[in-house]
Amino acid sequence: MKKLITLIAALAPLGSASAQTGELVRFIACPVYRDADSGKKSGCWLATDPASGKRYDVSLSPYKPNWDFAVLVEGRVSAAPNAPCGDTVLDPVRTSILPEQCVRHMLPAEGYPGRKFKLPPRNIQPLSVARAVPPGPYAERVFTTYFEWDRDFLVYQYDDFIIDNAVTWIRAAKPKKLVVTGFAASTPETVSGRQIAERPEVARERAESIAQTLRRLLPGLPVEARWEAGAQPTSDPDADTIPGQSQRRAEIRALF
Repeated sequence: MKKLITLIAALAPLGSASAQTGELVRFIACPVYRDADSGKKSGCWLATDPASGKRYDVSLSPYKPNWDFAVLVEGRVSAAPNAPCGDTVLDPVRTSILPEQCVRHMLPAEGYPGRKFKLPPRNIQPLSVARAVPPGPYAERVFTTYFEWDRDFLVYQYDDFIIDNAVTWIRAAKPKKLVVTGFAASTPETVSGRQIAERPEVARERAESIAQTLRRLLPGLPVEARWEAGAQPTSDPDADTIPGQSQRRAEIRALF
């Protein structure tokens, strides 16, 4: 029954509630795929807020939904027109996969073109491309990587880009030590009528994942791992003004 209710919410017609540009929306729903075709990777990911009945275009998330599972949607209403996919665009937006199964559903294009694929703004360059040496002077600095809800998996391109920039700077700056602190959003919150909280231990998993990555990329540099539960939101720009995303993080601190 729960699965059926979630599916109905995902396929509900657009609600009459209006969303204001810049408004933060957060909900849980089954994602729906629209089979638009403007070339490779041009299909649309859509999700309906069960509280308002309003369907949103969540295609611009740096990590994509899986239509077999529900997603936690977090994003801000964009002023962009609905034309590409037919629904209100969320940008920035995140779609974290949750361990709740959904029934797959695909919509036809219905005249909507989708988006022509282009490289994401956070796009790591091939290793064959020389990195510019960051200018000094160098001092203590923090780089932050981000994660999906309750996971420690590095997000393709999004985290790769941040880590690549951090490693390029660290190689030039030559700090004495790195301290990686993982965080977990373990304080319970209610979203779409459900109470959710990350596992406290995911803070340690995130710290150790990033620390191991840095040890492989920067052999010989001491790397210490720490972790904290009960993470609070931050204003780091790479979280794109999404409070929940800023909580699910690991910080890399370079010490001199």
